[in-house]
Amino acid sequence: MSKQTWVDLAYLVAATCFILALKGLSSPKSARNGNLIGAAGATIAVITVLVSADLKHLPLILAAIAVGSAAAVPAARRVPMTAMPQLVALFNGVGGGAAAIVAFLELKSTGGGFPLVASLFTVVVGSISFSGSVVTFLKLQELITTRPVVIPGHPVLFGGSLLGALVLAVVAFAKGGAVDAATYSAIGMAVLALAAGVLFVLPVGGADVPIVISLLNAFTGITVAASGYVLDNVLLLIAGTLVGASGTILTRLMAKAMGRPITSTLFGALRGGSTAGSTTAGADRPVRSASPDDVAILLAYSRKVIIVPGYGLAVAQAQHTVRELADLLAARDVEVLYGIHPVAGRMPGHMNVLLAEANVPYEQLKEMDEVNPQFATTDVVLVIGANDVVNPAARQPGTPISGMPILDVDQAQNVIFLKRSMRPGFAGIDNELLYQPNTSLLFGDAKDSLTKVVSALKNL
Repeated sequence: MSKQTWVDLAYLVAATCFILALKGLSSPKSARNGNLIGAAGATIAVITVLVSADLKHLPLILAAIAVGSAAAVPAARRVPMTAMPQLVALFNGVGGGAAAIVAFLELKSTGGGFPLVASLFTVVVGSISFSGSVVTFLKLQELITTRPVVIPGHPVLFGGSLLGALVLAVVAFAKGGAVDAATYSAIGMAVLALAAGVLFVLPVGGADVPIVISLLNAFTGITVAASGYVLDNVLLLIAGTLVGASGTILTRLMAKAMGRPITSTLFGALRGGSTAGSTTAGADRPVRSASPDDVAILLAYSRKVIIVPGYGLAVAQAQHTVRELADLLAARDVEVLYGIHPVAGRMPGHMNVLLAEANVPYEQLKEMDEVNPQFATTDVVLVIGANDVVNPAARQPGTPISGMPILDVDQAQNVIFLKRSMRPGFAGIDNELLYQPNTSLLFGDAKDSLTKVVSALKNL
């Protein structure tokens, strides 16, 4: 077989790995294998390029790979689970930025026509994805406020930057991409697109940022696909299309889980509406508190317990303690389930991955639609660090989370809510569940509180 045939076969194997990886990532049970298969596909693709292509700057390429690996491996190994969404945002931004840079460098060699259109498109969308992803990182890392930020004239500035980028793209296309005027137009186009990415994400409230990450991920996939067309690389075209399609589907699913149209999530603040992140004044209302001993006794004499994990569980790294508590209850013939909301934590599957670390049986993890009918027959619901996803205010009109599907925790006989303080969740509003007569609060770090409950349960 010819060299090109071997290359095509290697690309086919790599593309198949990417498809199988997506299939594996669709379930927490097979996600680890999916990751490994995807990594294998990427490795095959890189090796194929290094071996088959006529590379003129191989030492520089290998040096760049070495530097990137030296930075990425320690970061990926050390990042806590709570910071995983931020890491995903950064990775996504790097992908979009890389695609934009490659497309910019290829402008003069496209020869005009549709390849030039694809290059200009990649520069614009990749730049938006890069700058927008950086802002999502800053919001999730709380380096800037997680609330919606709308500056004076925001809609005009946002629309003007997009329109300006489009006009400069037309100018660059008209110049054929091969003269200085076209290059300068492309630079201005990229700068305006970067500004548009920032203005696009700033008005989004903190609770909706994961949706924006998913959408920007789809943008990055589209730019990679377009750059694959520009570079005449079928594998990039396939991989980018897969990422773009899966990111789009995930964005729609997350918006549905939040109970709002995507347009409301992205542009609600610009229209003067509310997105998650608006605040309401919390009244000084009394709540019931409980001690670890009280909680242990209540759990010990229950027949059915549902644990609802949230971001606070991830912050406290209490997943192993939760598993220990569940095992103790199971030894007392208590039925234990985990109620998982689609957007619990800060990214889809966040809680599933966290609990998988503690080897929680996958069969005990119940998605929202499956677990909601069971709350009415549950003796105790243990809410650990979740907030907005159990807030009955979602059923009331006029709140930032109105219409958002929630876990029907308030229908249980007893609710034990583990919280550090009365601070609201990402949506910035009071949680009505805290003030209901069947709710008791156990204040403190989740891991420390659960450790005390476990100790008390062992002594019963």
